[in-house]
Amino acid sequence: MTPIRTAILGFGKIAADQHVPAITANPRFDLVASSSRSGQGVGQTFTDWRKLIREVDGLEAVAITTPPGPRYEIARECVLAGLHCLLEKPPTATLTEIADLACLAEAQRVSLFATWHAQHHRTVDAAARALAGKRIARLDIRWHEDVDKWHPGQDWIWQPGGFGVFDPGINAFSILTRIFPGSLFVRSAELHVPHGAQTPIAADIAFSSPQADGPLRCSLDWRRTEGEEWTIAVDTSDGTRVRLENGGARLAIDGQASNDEGPGEYPDIYRTFLDLIDARDSSIDVAPLRLVADCLLLGTRREADPIKR
Repeated sequence: MTPIRTAILGFGKIAADQHVPAITANPRFDLVASSSRSGQGVGQTFTDWRKLIREVDGLEAVAITTPPGPRYEIARECVLAGLHCLLEKPPTATLTEIADLACLAEAQRVSLFATWHAQHHRTVDAAARALAGKRIARLDIRWHEDVDKWHPGQDWIWQPGGFGVFDPGINAFSILTRIFPGSLFVRSAELHVPHGAQTPIAADIAFSSPQADGPLRCSLDWRRTEGEEWTIAVDTSDGTRVRLENGGARLAIDGQASNDEGPGEYPDIYRTFLDLIDARDSSIDVAPLRLVADCLLLGTRREADPIKR
């Protein structure tokens, strides 16, 4: 079987660290080109993604790893060119954009994959099975990290459509919407927005659910300076305790711990992408993005200290 000729649009840190190793390790893909504003990348390199999709012979699929703002325009042109599209998270800047892309991909009969890398842990699936059908007594999410470590010198995260702390926080939401055994709603959100910025550096969120008997809380914070804390703790009304750590890679159920023994997030993402391409199908999960939108719609804004440059 001839490998699928693939390009990365928006080559940067996440592409170099995660996408390139996952693509090159899979014999069903042939990574032939990339684009970035700097011209850095792998294979044939371009500074203009439009030129790439016009000039690379036999191109069949793209992974779009730009910031979310320009993703809709890029993905739309790729879909219209007949290319299968993998979208880094979050898939687009708005819910309307991803809905339009879904309709367009169906009409063009190409695969569209809105990825959520944190969902690709077997431990997340195990947590979902442990919680299935149960009532929830308590939920506590703590997603704390250092913005300067993960987005050094990047101003786009503080601009409209940049998501701020919801850029990592949506990873927590992607796990939550996969494991929670019922409907989930944002009840309130307190958004801590640095002076001069447009997006929050921290958020305190309260959820509600017909499936819950107690508090459902979430703390997102980009001001942590040592290490990361990416945990989701759930207690059920019948006494089961489920705790996911390390962004979903470690699971404890009633104190019995296990680590994810699967192939890894991005290798599993590309395995799924292949399945979708082979079936001419799409996977477009917007539940995490919807929760972010609801937080921003319902949130109370509090001014925080300016960003340190």
